[in-house]
Amino acid sequence: MNTKSPKAKKSQSAAEALTFNVAGLLGEPIGSIRDLEVSSPPLDLGPDLNQNRGIAGRLRLTRTNRGLLVKGRLSTSIAQVCSRCLRDIDYPVDLDIEDEVLPTLDLATGAPVDTEAEPDALRLTDHHELELEEEVRDGMLLAEPIAPLCRQDCPGLCLECGLELGSGPHDHPDADIDPRLEALLGFAPTHEV
Repeated sequence: MNTKSPKAKKSQSAAEALTFNVAGLLGEPIGSIRDLEVSSPPLDLGPDLNQNRGIAGRLRLTRTNRGLLVKGRLSTSIAQVCSRCLRDIDYPVDLDIEDEVLPTLDLATGAPVDTEAEPDALRLTDHHELELEEEVRDGMLLAEPIAPLCRQDCPGLCLECGLELGSGPHDHPDADIDPRLEALLGFAPTHEV
């Protein structure tokens, strides 16, 4: 009887899940298409930003006369704090990707391609792999909101007691007024033009 346990499947890192070998597509005629499902664990975005769930979506790769056109939509969420009520929230992030990716090596000869004419172009690796980790990371960092809200009509916190205004009534007695200023309460504001 075999008592060995089956090998545990090694979990894929985010970098591996966002890397795609496209050598076969580069060898196909112009206009050839590949549709890819993307499923990646959360990226490490540094100490100030965390993903609540992995990255999921679809990509369409189209062979062009120069390389590949990459189009798709990826979605995830990041952990945030509501700027009004300070509640932890799950902020959804949708990343639209549309970019041309150029090779670094000629597929037929293996010779390096001149990259000086377009130094800022997204490039394939020397192994004809499309790496999207940096693009996705940059997109998520840019999508981080300045003042996230748990909902558009979040009332925030009570200035008197600090409780969330949406949690119930907040009736507070009038603040004690300095006796020397009590006479001013009798004056009505005037709206002179």
